[in-house]
Amino acid sequence: MGHLITVATCALNQWALDFEGNLNRILESIRIAKKRGATLRRIWLLRPFFGGCVYFPFTALVHDRFNKKILNIRLIDRKNKGDTYLHSWEMLSIILNNEETHGILLDVGMPVMHKTFKYNCRVIVLNGKILLIRPKMYLANDGNYREMRFFTPWIQKRVITVPFGDAVIATTDTCIGVETCEELFTPNSPHIGMGLDGVEIFTNSSGSHHELRKLNTRIDLIKEATQKLGGVYLYSNQQGCDGDRLYYDGCALVAVNGQIVSQGSQFSLKDVEVITATIDIEDVRSFRGSSASRGIQASESPAYHRIFANISLSGIGLDADIGVRPDKMRPPFYHTPEQEITLGPACWMWDYLRRSKTGGYFLPLSGGIDSCATATIVASMCRLVAESAREGDIQVIKDARRMTGEPEDSEYLPTDPREFANRIFHTCYMGTENSSQETRVRAKELAELSYRSQHGYCRASSARPIFVSDREGPSIPPAWWHRCREPCSAEHPSSPKDGVSLPLRPASSMGPWKDHTCSACAWKCECGRKVGRKPVPAHPTRRGDLVTLRGYLTKYDCSSADINPIGAISKTDLKRFIAYAQKEFDMPILEKFLTATPTAELEPITKDYVQADEIDMGMTYDELSIFGRLRKIERCGPFSMFSKLVHEWGEILRPSQVAEKVKRFFFYYSINRHKLTTLTPSYHAESYSPDDNRFDLRPFLYNASWSWQFKRIDQAAEALDNLNNVE
Repeated sequence: MGHLITVATCALNQWALDFEGNLNRILESIRIAKKRGATLRRIWLLRPFFGGCVYFPFTALVHDRFNKKILNIRLIDRKNKGDTYLHSWEMLSIILNNEETHGILLDVGMPVMHKTFKYNCRVIVLNGKILLIRPKMYLANDGNYREMRFFTPWIQKRVITVPFGDAVIATTDTCIGVETCEELFTPNSPHIGMGLDGVEIFTNSSGSHHELRKLNTRIDLIKEATQKLGGVYLYSNQQGCDGDRLYYDGCALVAVNGQIVSQGSQFSLKDVEVITATIDIEDVRSFRGSSASRGIQASESPAYHRIFANISLSGIGLDADIGVRPDKMRPPFYHTPEQEITLGPACWMWDYLRRSKTGGYFLPLSGGIDSCATATIVASMCRLVAESAREGDIQVIKDARRMTGEPEDSEYLPTDPREFANRIFHTCYMGTENSSQETRVRAKELAELSYRSQHGYCRASSARPIFVSDREGPSIPPAWWHRCREPCSAEHPSSPKDGVSLPLRPASSMGPWKDHTCSACAWKCECGRKVGRKPVPAHPTRRGDLVTLRGYLTKYDCSSADINPIGAISKTDLKRFIAYAQKEFDMPILEKFLTATPTAELEPITKDYVQADEIDMGMTYDELSIFGRLRKIERCGPFSMFSKLVHEWGEILRPSQVAEKVKRFFFYYSINRHKLTTLTPSYHAESYSPDDNRFDLRPFLYNASWSWQFKRIDQAAEALDNLNNVE
């Protein structure tokens, strides 16, 4: 008879510094896990990345903490100002003293001060006692993460001081090892040494943010962790908005011997999601026994310190439940990139709304595909809310009632997504004298027919006389003032530089206008209930992908808002998303946005001329996406980018043409880097994000001439052109 163990893992929508909320979600997940018969439980107390500094005398407390259930931390730490560390211990004390948490092995995450140094730790708890505090050894310190700003890595492998350090837990029937987040992604992951030393169950509490197509990589790593090594891998991931640009997509997993046996949802509005699986630990032992090489490597592997836990996780002999069967293997489930765009930013926007205590969204519509995509994501958010309401999600219903101004005792249920959108979603077409009737009608049809949002109209050009009159006076040079009074365009400029500045002036006025509208006004729904300020999601004109790197946007125009759900999604993926939503949401109007020519409508439309973005930029959106990936992800400078593209585009472009495109990109990239410093916080959907506030930390002032680099490109292009001519 096998040794069956029911394990549980979870995805919790935790929020940094929301101590009571985080605690309640943890306790709720423990109740769910125990109802399902789990004896091993992985949970989060807080997300693993914190700011804040504290001196906490941990070593002075550890002896008492291990011999008593809890110590009164308030009295000991009263003079210290490390609120995060203090309150974390207070929450842990409640967990230790709560009888509901007994009889189950818990893995809780929290920051710990040890010998005056700060560590990101896992705390293993059983029956009101701490068994082990295991600090994280490998910290995420690139991309979106700066974990070493807050924590110190524990580099003393297999060393502990009291039960603090790199150790494993031995129960009466198995052995459990802990690793955290980034440690799964490192080449020499802790689970390798643990597995060779006999650890059979691995737990990982992660804060892995969502990126398009990233789940594939994550699942491959989890499967690989036990495919060669054998074992049970329990993966828990944070879920929800982190209060910033990232969205953690959940998708808790249980894997056995390289195969998935249980998988949670990747995108959900639920605050607590628990998944369980029943596994047979004998399967791990059989799997490992089939490899002689593994046994040889295990004999050479250093031993871990084992901390004994007086608990049996499996039913043995007469105590076994013959009615329980292990879960079967199942293939992993993946969303398509179009579905990820539909769900990820929508969940992020919902979390932003409910946590900011605001009453909905106000979105300026331009009639282009970027604002259309943002509006469609809001529609997706409303669909998710309606689905959760139909399933009886109490927290979603409560949040929806607050947003719509309903009293707490109301029976209102947001089960109709379009009706709910009508209550929380306001749109406005912001045009200029250069805007076409076509874009205005397209925006109106999108708002009223598809979303039933409350829609309005505003001409940004009406703000121009205000700017003009305010700038009259002796302090302004007459020549400059003349250029401002007479609008100029690329077609009819007054001087070589005039075509850039003035047509953007109406666009620049949109930012202050809509921010004033949303901040100063208390919006009311049609029934008259006051619902409060509505944050503005950016519809980043020409900013749906890496056009920002090219600098083709206006500072403080419609790209300036409260949040930006499409700021790091490529134009290619965005179009695929719109095509998907057209069918999935039954919105035929979206076809008009897919076929429309991308234009900023900043210049007058004539019989023979319509401003087009790709012509203005001197490169297509597809080319721009390639430039952005090479520059950001592959870290290419001008010459290395040319060297790659001259081969990739060699069949369609001459080397000299490739050289001109590369030089054009780097010139505009250099002179417009300053625009990235004012970008609206964007949903981080791809690793090529140009957001320099957090992800792209390179300088915003470059030598735009790139004299030596461009010279080397010209030399190489000339040599290749001559070689091709000879052939």
